[in-house]
Amino acid sequence: MRAAYYEANGPARDVLRVSTIETPRPGPGEVRVKLAASGVNPSDVKARAGLTRKIAFPRVIPHSDGAGVIDAIGAGVPPSRLGERVWIWNAQWRRPFGTCAEFVTLPAELTVRLPDHISYEIGACLGVPAITGYHAVAMAEAWAGSTLLISGGAGQVAQYAIQFAKARGAVVIATISSEQKADQALVAGADHVVDYKREDVAAAVMDLTDSAGVDAVIEVDIAANANLLPKVLRPRGTVVVYGTGKTNAPFPFQTVLTSQLALKFIFVYEISSEERQEAISAITRMLEDNRLRHTVALTLPLDEVAAAHEAVESGSTLGKVVVKLP
Repeated sequence: MRAAYYEANGPARDVLRVSTIETPRPGPGEVRVKLAASGVNPSDVKARAGLTRKIAFPRVIPHSDGAGVIDAIGAGVPPSRLGERVWIWNAQWRRPFGTCAEFVTLPAELTVRLPDHISYEIGACLGVPAITGYHAVAMAEAWAGSTLLISGGAGQVAQYAIQFAKARGAVVIATISSEQKADQALVAGADHVVDYKREDVAAAVMDLTDSAGVDAVIEVDIAANANLLPKVLRPRGTVVVYGTGKTNAPFPFQTVLTSQLALKFIFVYEISSEERQEAISAITRMLEDNRLRHTVALTLPLDEVAAAHEAVESGSTLGKVVVKLP
């Protein structure tokens, strides 16, 4: 099969290779998926660069998200799964070979049925962003009439979080940094947007909430926004953190303490099976009902995988970057 891989950390064009390698066979409890599309996440490019973790295997085929058709099964997998259209999660987490290849073998439970009317490109958008978005909203305990502040409202996770929050009846305020990103957040369903580069976010949030503050914040960069939290949250409000731009950062401990804010940190790769199943069930329902909006920013062929990684690293793409498999 043809696959993209790297054998050392480094810049995309220096370490990524595309070549023919042995086609894998599924073992007991595994399925093999003939891939049509592979989604590129920020975590994938950071892992390849060595920013979040050093390479742990002699060879790594990157990407955790993807979609395709199950074309072979191992012992113990129901024969009915043969030919099933699926989307994939956690393909490359604690495993050497992810979805940036013509085929991938993985435990059957890492594959989820993809409705017939949903394209493979859209299927490759799900995985990390959609599960994180759903789980963040669940951890924020959003309810009908509650108010959430979702940072980075044009990001992949935020786009799904906005939609899941609106499905629960919450009011959503999203931070953005350009008119184009404002459009993205509003199309996803945000009720209000605040440009953090041009506006005082705390003042804007207090104005929008009649000085009450929001019930919860879903935070993409706790290092950058820690000092903002006590200024926008109501007392005993909740912060759900799924990302950070720096390893360490000052934290306004005293004000967080006196406001009795709850801090919840989530890491989508290691959530419980019960939490994941809840997210997958919700995603499936909304896919079947055509109630989820997705944004594919860029689609590139396998031979241009380095350009796909660079597009994600640039931060200039609004939506998912997808690698199409032959």
